[in-house]
Amino acid sequence: MADIIYDYNGSTYINLTNKCPCRCTFCIRSNFDAIGSADSLWFKTEPTLDEIKKAVDDYDFTRIENAVFCGYGEPTNALDNLIETAKYIKTINPSIKLRLNTNGLSDLINEKETAELICSVVDSVSVSLNEPTSEQYDKITKNRFPGKAFDAMLKFTSDCVKYCDDVRMTVVDVIPEEDIEKSRKVCESTGAKFRVREYSE
Repeated sequence: MADIIYDYNGSTYINLTNKCPCRCTFCIRSNFDAIGSADSLWFKTEPTLDEIKKAVDDYDFTRIENAVFCGYGEPTNALDNLIETAKYIKTINPSIKLRLNTNGLSDLINEKETAELICSVVDSVSVSLNEPTSEQYDKITKNRFPGKAFDAMLKFTSDCVKYCDDVRMTVVDVIPEEDIEKSRKVCESTGAKFRVREYSE
C-alpha cells in the first residue's frame, strides 16, 4: 500500500489518488516513486475512504496546524473521498487549516460545478495555472480536455474566489519571465492571488 499521509519540507500532505487528467512535462512523479517521508506514493489500487480514515487516525492530526491535499494524482479525481476526508480531519482537529493543491479541472473531471462544495471543507485552494494561454497550457499539461481545460480551470478558480478567502494560482519558474507576467494578469482576472513556484527536481 502506498503512503496516504506523508511529510515533505516540514508540511503534512494527503495523497488520495494517482488518477490525473494531465501529464505535465515538469511533474515530479515522472522522476521519483516518492518524496519526503513517503516510501511510495503509487497505489496498486486506489484507496478506499476507510483506508484513508485509518491513515488519518494513525497519523495523529490533533497536533497538526496545516495539511495539504496533494499527492501523485489530482485530488479532485477522488472528489467524494476528498470531501469526506476533509470533514473527518476537521472532527479530529477543528482548528486545522486544510489546503487543496489542484490543477483546477475538477468541473471537467466530475462533470459538474464543484467549487462551492470543495470550499465548504477546505480553507485555501491553490490552482496550477502553468501557462498564460490555452494553447500553451494544453502543450505543457498534455491534458485530456484540449481546447476546454484552460477556460474551465479559470472558471473554477473564479468560482473558488466566491466561496473561499484564500485562493491562489501558481506557475513554475521554468517558463519565460514574459509568460510569468502574462500569467500574473490572467490570474488577476479571476480575483485570485498569484505565486511563482520554484521548480524542484
